[in-house]
Amino acid sequence: MTTDSSEREWSTSEERIMEATHRALLRYGYAQLSISRIASELDQSKASLYYHYDSKEDLLLSFLEYVTDQLESNIYTNNDEGPSQELEQFIETLLPFRLGDDESQLRAAMVELRSQAVMDEKFRKQFTEIDNRIVDHLERIINRGIDEGEFRNVDSTRVAEHIFATISGVMYNRATTNRENAPAAVRVALSSYLNTDLMKR
Repeated sequence: MTTDSSEREWSTSEERIMEATHRALLRYGYAQLSISRIASELDQSKASLYYHYDSKEDLLLSFLEYVTDQLESNIYTNNDEGPSQELEQFIETLLPFRLGDDESQLRAAMVELRSQAVMDEKFRKQFTEIDNRIVDHLERIINRGIDEGEFRNVDSTRVAEHIFATISGVMYNRATTNRENAPAAVRVALSSYLNTDLMKR
């Protein structure tokens, strides 16, 4: 079962470890990441990390949860905006036209982490939860738009999955190719799709 956001309360120590993991990923990438390097970013010993986490895998699984919680805290609104504005903001958060260097490195590292889900069931389960939470939020925006008469009476699950699949494809493309103009072209195409299939005329 998915929810609007994680019910987990992050302690100050956990947040510091997650922020150090973030910095280490930006500095070394996934391939060169180690508990020692995360501990160095934290300015603590490896033992202090192993007090909280059994392994690097355990730490990274928590990091994925933390990143998702941070994303949700940025995109969830109190519904003061109309559904179309909320949807536009959501898409902009997940698929900006341009990425700064740090954000680009982090997203590339996230793609590397996702590749672990091919063989590792724990990572597969975590990424399944992440994707479900994002798609569920898309569905809620679309259903609100239908209820308020702003969107057509569409299959919200189908449209949400289409949007998410499109965004995911661009994320992988950005992380693995030099096709710098592709994200903007996809954003324009996605906007056209939503105007045609979702918005009431």
